Amino acid sequence: MIVVTEMILVDMNQVTLSNLMVQIGGRKEVEPDLVRHMVLNSLRGYRRKFTDEYGELVLCYDDKTNWRRDIFPNYKHGRRKDRKASKLDWNSIFDTLHLIRDELDEFFPYKVLQVENAEADDVIASIVFHVAKEPKNYEKVLILSGDKDFIQLQQHNFVSQYSPTQKKFMNGVDPTTYIKTHILQGDRSDGVPNFLSPDNTFVDELRQRPISKRKLETWIELEPEDFCNEDMMRNFHRNRTLIDLNYIPKDLVDKCIQTFVDAPDGDRKQLLNYFIKYKLKNLMENIGDF
Repeated sequence: MIVVTEMILVDMNQVTLSNLMVQIGGRKEVEPDLVRHMVLNSLRGYRRKFTDEYGELVLCYDDKTNWRRDIFPNYKHGRRKDRKASKLDWNSIFDTLHLIRDELDEFFPYKVLQVENAEADDVIASIVFHVAKEPKNYEKVLILSGDKDFIQLQQHNFVSQYSPTQKKFMNGVDPTTYIKTHILQGDRSDGVPNFLSPDNTFVDELRQRPISKRKLETWIELEPEDFCNEDMMRNFHRNRTLIDLNYIPKDLVDKCIQTFVDAPDGDRKQLLNYFIKYKLKNLMENIGDF
């Protein structure tokens, strides 16, 4: 049985990519040394800021495959399209981030988690579900991410969320109202139309059927069976499956939890040699922060 008092769940893809876009500016290519220093310095900052209250870092990554795309091929289609049109070398960016992920897994004293067919959202949500079943072992869980999808996990009173880009906590939104609203309105950034609109809305650049504020406020208070026709119900289920973290497939949740439980914590003894190998002199001076 795993016994933990606190932990910091880091949404590594969201946190590192948002940080990386600021760091590289208008450059087309990325330098591994620059990215390595950026990622490590960010982790050092998070740990200094939060570890006394929330415990140790747990680094959660997206897998290259994604169960949501299996059931909804248009999932995140816009992001893939934007990256193809971008001047940035995204293959190089992801290769560099994967290299650093492997280094963190090998040399740093943190759990590094990546689960086949799962997003970091799935890994983080699964760990929260695991914690909720064993509340006596835990006191506080902090999610480090600006992703609003995690607001729904705040229904558990041990969960807090901090956005590194906005530099503020994201608690205070009612999670029940949030998730109902999100399902009805969809998520354009993930390519999920609102529940009145067909699957191909964003792919074919169609206009979504509008949802008035008055109707939204009414529907939030009702069960979908009370206001949905057949097409609306079908799209409601589509959005709920893609957006509501309670609908992650159970076998994937179990796999994420087992990966978390089995993952080694790492060894601090290797840090000095790692910093020397990659000439990280400035970070070496603050090795205790890691």
